[in-house]
Amino acid sequence: MNGDEEKILDTYRSFLLLSEISGDEQLSQRELAKRLGIALGLVNSYLKNLVSKGFVRVSNFPKNRYAYLLTPKGFAEKSRLAYQHLSYFSGLYTVARQDYLKLFHALSAEGVKGVAFCGIDEVAEIAYLSLKETGMELELAMDVDPAGRRFFDRPVLSPALGLLSGNHRIVITSLKRGDALCVELLHMGVDPARIYRTVGGGLSAGSETLATVAGKEG
Repeated sequence: MNGDEEKILDTYRSFLLLSEISGDEQLSQRELAKRLGIALGLVNSYLKNLVSKGFVRVSNFPKNRYAYLLTPKGFAEKSRLAYQHLSYFSGLYTVARQDYLKLFHALSAEGVKGVAFCGIDEVAEIAYLSLKETGMELELAMDVDPAGRRFFDRPVLSPALGLLSGNHRIVITSLKRGDALCVELLHMGVDPARIYRTVGGGLSAGSETLATVAGKEG
């Protein structure tokens, strides 16, 4: 990601955290990390930043549990970020729709009839629309925490289970967790040439993509 994309992702995560905290549930950091699909340590870092800015306050409950509550200033910030990201996601839809369409047309030209998705979120829905436009099939939907979820008419499987079903071409369909998902698949022994993703408005596939990701991890 370039600097602008990192900044957008950073503010988007802050918005998601503020949105989760604004609800009625008392969520732990672990529960927040699970809902947002990011590391526990990253949630802790974001929360400390939000508290320091006066957007969130912390209340101590019995049994060493903490509740994170939005301040009036935090509610105002959530509204500001929501407005800011409306225009961003409008642009994201247009760019992602075209990028996935190019990818699926290229795969179709190679004789590929279907693909597996890895990373099921709002970007996956955009990718699915592009996939159906090319006449290709969604063979499999995977994510690291499926927990009984469904994606359109298919159950969402864990990568460990999904990979047992065959040597699918795997398309990364999450923007915010793309790097982590690539690394997870690599650690499970997936051939880099079978993994595809859209990156920064362009297309990237196979070992070229994952060499970059591996460099970040190292």
